[in-house]
Amino acid sequence: MQYRTYPHSDVTVSAVGFGLWTTSTGWWGETSDADAIAMLRRAHDLGITLFDAADTYGNGRSEEQLASAFRGRRDRVVYATKFGYDFANPENQAKRRGQFELPHDFSPAFVRRALEDSLRRLDTDYIDIYQMHNARMAQIDDDTLWELLESFKAEGKIRMYGVALGPAIGWLYEGVDAVERRNVASLQIIWNILEQHPGTQQIQAADARDAATGYMIRVPHSSGMLEGHYTAETTFAENDHRRHRPRAWLLNGVQKIEQLRFLERPDRTLGQAAIQWLLAEPRVMTVLPNIYDDAQLREFAAAPETPALNADEMARIAALYAENFGIEEPPMAFKGTMARTPADGVPA
Repeated sequence: MQYRTYPHSDVTVSAVGFGLWTTSTGWWGETSDADAIAMLRRAHDLGITLFDAADTYGNGRSEEQLASAFRGRRDRVVYATKFGYDFANPENQAKRRGQFELPHDFSPAFVRRALEDSLRRLDTDYIDIYQMHNARMAQIDDDTLWELLESFKAEGKIRMYGVALGPAIGWLYEGVDAVERRNVASLQIIWNILEQHPGTQQIQAADARDAATGYMIRVPHSSGMLEGHYTAETTFAENDHRRHRPRAWLLNGVQKIEQLRFLERPDRTLGQAAIQWLLAEPRVMTVLPNIYDDAQLREFAAAPETPALNADEMARIAALYAENFGIEEPPMAFKGTMARTPADGVPA
């Protein structure tokens, strides 16, 4: 395992982290708490120290899994968690179905209560990285919210704070403005070989401003596509969120993967190469692959030890992406603020 330290901080994380979305929500198949806790401990044994949860994942379940897994070993791990969704409101729970997005609440009283609840569930007196969950431009603009997070840091209840962007892909200027205007310490984004926009532009924003921003990368395998196991006949379980994607996503993705098979070699799988592509970017602090079985855990935890991609491999990937792998597809339906207003340069 490799370890990277966030810019201008003492927060050091494993280059491959573990996101608890897969163990606590049921959207990747059901995992018992006992199995999740055992897997988290095995991940730590393999060198993983960064664990990314959210208060809304399983309505607090992900944080409780972390507390059970690392009770007595808190000083050996880095906890990242998220806040902002009003998931405990019975009215919101009553209408929650599938991937329905719950209402946000970023008011000071709500955020203060959310922090205390997360600390209790995590059985800790501090959170290493506290993130706005799927923040919108309104939160990037909210001075009061940023001042509140700074006060949590001064109180010693968080070590740093950041923004996790989503759901779905997009949110370009939410990320850019978090970097340019807030110099945010941590930004969590979707970025991978198949889905490079707008992640590349969000990282370039930090370079342009020489910002003290480190990046967490989620969906590094494009919802499993870059693991290289899908075929045109692949089907997903009823409760698997990938089942709801259009069939063209699967068919086109399989064609793209066949053009990336050159990345496979006896000492590196395609899934490991996808992680190495991300780790070639120095601002990437940790990569959060979706892990839901032991085979994936071992494969992905070993990725930093495999051969890095060479210049020719990186160039071939860039050339394929520039031509969309020779596949005609409709434009991506991005979410979020993807354009500036021409009159004044203020986000739309």
